[in-house]
Amino acid sequence: MASPGHNLLPEDCRVAINHVASYELHISDAYLSMACYYNQDTGAPLFAAFFEDQAEVKREHAKQFLRYLRKRESKICLPVIKRPDIDNWGTGIQALESALELENKLTNLLLNLKTIASANEETDLLHFMGKYLDKQKRNTNYLEHQLVYHKGLEKQAQEEDPFKKPAQVSGKETDI
Repeated sequence: MASPGHNLLPEDCRVAINHVASYELHISDAYLSMACYYNQDTGAPLFAAFFEDQAEVKREHAKQFLRYLRKRESKICLPVIKRPDIDNWGTGIQALESALELENKLTNLLLNLKTIASANEETDLLHFMGKYLDKQKRNTNYLEHQLVYHKGLEKQAQEEDPFKKPAQVSGKETDI
């Protein structure tokens, strides 16, 4: 049996994991807000379903990072991250751009954690977080693809009717 404290993470690893978990929860909150914004009434239920699903995924990732801290007998101390000040996510393209911005910041936090874990020779942590880096890359690529696709659709619609303004997705009728 390992001696007490033998399983503890170095402090900089513990702080970085707490930050990643907190940011995963932050993204989950933003995605839940987006899902509620793009409900059935907005005419964009695909965005609602996507963001609702992503909110659950991010919340689960945060829980897994917190479980890892507990497994390593480390203190959970989540930093407070200010909630997004956005209540109107605008068009689906604007929401995808916001989501991509959030995901890029998460990627940077994960890469920073990887650097810290490598410097501390934390092979268990590197192994644990490897799948999250892979998922993160796939998720970011997916959002980038969706952004290009939806911008292409918008451009095509503009070319077909150059006098039509891009539709704003909201709960209210628009004068288009």
